[in-house]
This record gives sequence, C-alpha cells and structure tokens, in this order.
Amino acid sequence: MSTPGSTLIALSATHRTAGLDDRATLSVSPAGVESFYTVARESGLSEVVLLATCNRLEAYVVGDEAAALHARTALMRATGVEAEVLDQHLKPIPGLQAVEHLFSVVAGLDSQMVGEVEIAGQVKDAYAEALARGMTGSILNRVFQRAFQAGAWARTNTGISHGQVSIGNVAVELAERVFGALQETRVLVLGTGEVGHRVLQALVSRGANQVSVASRTFENARKLAEEFAGSSLSLVDALRQAHTHDVIIGCATVDRALIDHASLQELVARRRGQPVLLIDLGVPRNFEAQGRQMNGLYLCDLDDLAQVANANLKARLAEVERARVALAEKAARTWGAANHRSPFGTP
Repeated sequence: MSTPGSTLIALSATHRTAGLDDRATLSVSPAGVESFYTVARESGLSEVVLLATCNRLEAYVVGDEAAALHARTALMRATGVEAEVLDQHLKPIPGLQAVEHLFSVVAGLDSQMVGEVEIAGQVKDAYAEALARGMTGSILNRVFQRAFQAGAWARTNTGISHGQVSIGNVAVELAERVFGALQETRVLVLGTGEVGHRVLQALVSRGANQVSVASRTFENARKLAEEFAGSSLSLVDALRQAHTHDVIIGCATVDRALIDHASLQELVARRRGQPVLLIDLGVPRNFEAQGRQMNGLYLCDLDDLAQVANANLKARLAEVERARVALAEKAARTWGAANHRSPFGTP
C-alpha cells in the first residue's frame, strides 16, 4: 500500500474487486460500525468516513500512509476478517483519484447497476454518521458536500439515471419476466429495511396487490404492510408458508441463509410443479445458492439484477462518459480547493 504524502486516501472493496460471497465476508453490522470508529479514534485519525453497503466497503481517510494503515486496521475490526483476506479485495486510491472516485460513487457511475439511485442516500447516511461522531473536518466536509452537489448535477443534467434504476424496480422487472402482470401473483417480501421499503413501493406501483411482508420484529412488518395495503407475517410464519407464494424476495440482514438447501428442496416439493421465483437482495445471501440447480425454482441474486439493469447500458454510454468527464473536472476543482487549505501540502 504505497501512497506517500497523500492528504486523502480511499480504501475501496467493491463488486469490481470481490465476488458476491466475498463481499458477504466484508459486510459490516451496526456493532462493526461502532468498532470501526472506536479503532479509528484510538489510532489518532481525525478525519475518516466509513461507507459500508451490500456491494461496497470503503474508508475515506485524511492523512498519510500511516493513516491509511490505521484505517485498514479499523476495517479489519469492523468486518472481523484477517489482513490477508481484506487485502485480497481492498484497493487504495490516493488524492485527486479518491475525490473522483467518491464523485462517481455518489452519482451511481461506480455502482454494479450503473445509475442506481440508492447509493446517494447511503453515502449521505455514512457521512452523517461520521459527522455526528466528530470524525470529519475541513477536508472531508468539503469533499463530501461537493460530491453530493456533483452527484445531483449529474443525475439532473445527464441521462445516467434514465429509467430510474433501483434495486426495487429491477427486482420487480425480473418478477414480471417470469410471471407477466403481477396482479394475480402472490409475493412475499422478507425484510423491512430501506431495501424492503423500496421493493414494496415498486411492487405496488406495478400492480401487485397480493403482497405479504415478514420481519423478525412483527411490528415492523405490520407497519410496512399497512403503508402499502399488504398483509404482515412473523418471520417464522412466513417461512412456514413460503410455498404459498409465487415470488419470494429476500432483503433481510442475516448472518446465514433464511432458507437453506433442505428448505429449498421442501419448498419446490410443496409447490407441486408450480414455478417459484426467489430474488435474493441480501449480502450475506438470504437463500442458499444451490437452489439454482433445482427444477421449478428460479433463483436470482444481486449479480443477476446488475445484468438486467445494465442490459440497456449501451444506449446510455455516451451519457455516462459525459458525466464522468464533468465529474472529473468538478473533482479537480474540489481537490484543489481542499488541498490548498490542507496543512499536508500537495501530494
């Protein structure tokens, strides 16, 4: 990790450097977030932001190579993985390149589904978390605030988000490919977080009216179901009744699969020849991947969704390139201003 003299370094592990199951090992729980910032503070880091999503583990840190190594240690503590595992996937990005990278992330250009809308909100939440903990300063405040402005500009002034690419919309498109119109399709959504909310919103907007929501906390399922005129189930009841649904969408935060190989076999048997579609939006997985080999069961994960979302990417490549050029110019101006104010000097 050679980045001498840098005033800003991004440490990045994404779908570009890690497969789906590898990304699962790099997932961060709420306790992991706490551990990250505890280690960062104890190491003397004054400016650092952790960004952890399904497809992305990143730390943006102000300092030199030693600061980057401290951030790497904090990432190890947050994820619980050893250095040799983390280093297989972690890429250091220094200085101006780190600013350009962040701008591309916020705009959705670096996403697995190019142009997706969720990432901007996730970056804002990550920045707000660091800000609330007092772990940002003049450099990261300027860089992140300019990144939000640049991302909004790119979405408004280019066609990168044409069609409103989102996990929820693409998941529903997959369901429509298998079952056609969704009015008569029974759908079960496992999970009530932000992704679950977006999935429910997309389902209802496309005509689905037989939707059930399940969560470990029944009250969360009840509230989300009521918002979209659906029904609610406890997670235990939902898994028992899984075979009564045509589409099962998993977006719960899990340590291990909610539906394992044996349960998938039972699900197929109880469907009595009727097809069932499982859409796994979880990292780690909600459904064991062996289900792909079962007749009558269609299992899709985030990699499959990305292929669907990017199928028409060629039509938007010119817009993507135009956005990249504009964002690079904005990043250069931001970096020049931030670096001029920095006590570290020019990298």
